Amino acid sequence: MSETSHHDPLIIAGVTYHSRLLVGTGKYKDLEQTRQAVKASGAQIITVAIRRTNIGQNPDEPNLLDVLPPKDYTLLPNTAGCYSAEDAVRTCRLARELLDGHDLVKLEVLGDEKTLYPDVVQTLHAAETLVKDGFKVMVYTSDDPLLAKRLEEIGCVAVMPLAAPIGSGLGIQNRYNILEIVENAKVPILVDAGVGTASDSAIAMELGCDGVLMNTAIAAARDPILMASAMRKAIEAGREAFLAGRMPKKRYASASSPLDGTFF
Repeated sequence: MSETSHHDPLIIAGVTYHSRLLVGTGKYKDLEQTRQAVKASGAQIITVAIRRTNIGQNPDEPNLLDVLPPKDYTLLPNTAGCYSAEDAVRTCRLARELLDGHDLVKLEVLGDEKTLYPDVVQTLHAAETLVKDGFKVMVYTSDDPLLAKRLEEIGCVAVMPLAAPIGSGLGIQNRYNILEIVENAKVPILVDAGVGTASDSAIAMELGCDGVLMNTAIAAARDPILMASAMRKAIEAGREAFLAGRMPKKRYASASSPLDGTFF
């Protein structure tokens, strides 16, 4: 982890993290590849789809926690595959039971099986219920600035707008909406969904996002472990570029070494 990351930490729900890359644990060929990719990413927060991943509820199956132990990572149970507020809330409560009271969760309520776009009405309902129930909610949503602000006001500890549809790899399709969300937020904003390669991650960070969450971009790469390493570096580079402040864009060139004051 770079020196900058240690002096510029990500803080979510009062907890400090040095890595601004959050990664999923699905779609890898086996648990060993999952372990290696997560390690290469440098991520400290890993998402776990409770409906699709065994974290102890199926004692006769391989357990993800055997290769990614909770003592080494912050687990982020998510509600992937839920299409109603009721299912999402039930899934979060199951995760809390399985993980001995763990209260940090990623909420996503989907509205369409083809696009996997979020159902924002159901998402709002679920967020309100979970916050009242004592959960610390990181919420996946559309890139609507007004909705992002509403979720923050409900009490979500982080808002995670999509860059593009889940698993599409299209990159950030509406930079202006993401920028608007970032500039008006008082909680961390993390791009979630749509990242395809390292440059997409760097752009998200250059826009001022606090982090990026991804799964398919790493797991579906030809070499997932190498891509995880690339994403790690892109996140760090993008954050440093944001902090450094880019030069103004100009229509015409200007000499790197001006002629004023030179001798001929």
